Amino acid sequence: MKIGNITFDKTPLLLAPMEDVTDVAFRSLCKSYGADLMYTEFVSSDALVRHVEKSKKKMVLLDKERPVGIQIYGKDPEAMAEAARIAEDSKPDLIDINFGCPVKKIAKKGAGAGLLLDIPRMIEITRAVVNAVKTPVTAKTRLGWDDNSKIIVDVAEQLQDTGIAALTIHGRTRAQMYQGEADWTLIGEVKNNPRMHIPIIGNGDITGPERAKEYLDKYGVDALMIGRPSIGKPWIFREIRHYLDTGELLPPVTLEEHVNMIRKQLVKTVEWIGDERRGILHMRRHMALTFKGLPNFRPLKIRMLRSESVEELHEIYDTIIETYKDH
Repeated sequence: MKIGNITFDKTPLLLAPMEDVTDVAFRSLCKSYGADLMYTEFVSSDALVRHVEKSKKKMVLLDKERPVGIQIYGKDPEAMAEAARIAEDSKPDLIDINFGCPVKKIAKKGAGAGLLLDIPRMIEITRAVVNAVKTPVTAKTRLGWDDNSKIIVDVAEQLQDTGIAALTIHGRTRAQMYQGEADWTLIGEVKNNPRMHIPIIGNGDITGPERAKEYLDKYGVDALMIGRPSIGKPWIFREIRHYLDTGELLPPVTLEEHVNMIRKQLVKTVEWIGDERRGILHMRRHMALTFKGLPNFRPLKIRMLRSESVEELHEIYDTIIETYKDH
């Protein structure tokens, strides 16, 4: 499969762009576990045009994580085109347009999934971005705004006509947010539409190796994008790749590897952010979703989420290993 100038020998496994999640530290972990292509947190076009430093920092890319894309969002075609040009200065392998974020403060302002209510503007934005840069452009969207407007089959053709290099489809509507099961039926329809010739990437509820293979076999997508199931479990990429290659499930990750992973991410995050307290706050989403399944873990989890020092967190991790070493 090819996206722009990037060629993949096998069905690629992509790390989805996620706000407050897919920073440099987390991307480096996912890369080490076999993610084939990753995206930054999504970046506001308005913030880029205003040269907001926090947004610019999201676009700092490391050579060791390539190929990597920068995802941008916004509702104004001119601002999006300018933001794409600014993003291109960071030399990403791809620029992705976010037409899928369902969060109210974004969608209700006409950006992200909000553009599913204004397809002409969505297409205008996409064409403006494609024409503004030489870097390949991709897009990510949902099935539609709600159950009464699942318009993705038609929209996919229109997006393809703008010149995008690939399209990712999340199998939910905006109204669903992240609730209920992802419906891959329409993703399969887009992929099997004879008029579509760009790669179609499926996203939503890829929770493990067997589900990944089932969706690939059933819907025929060109690639899989994994989002929330990777939080606290970046080795999901290694597990899926091994299963796709061999048909065998890897043994569960050991507690020691689990703890070493979160330690490494903590250190990298604090180092990247440059402030211990802010780095720990940034890590809390990851820590909240890690160590799932350990019995009677709640007291340690509360301590972990309330901690404000790296030293204390390392002590808690030591306690986890000692407490659950025979689990």
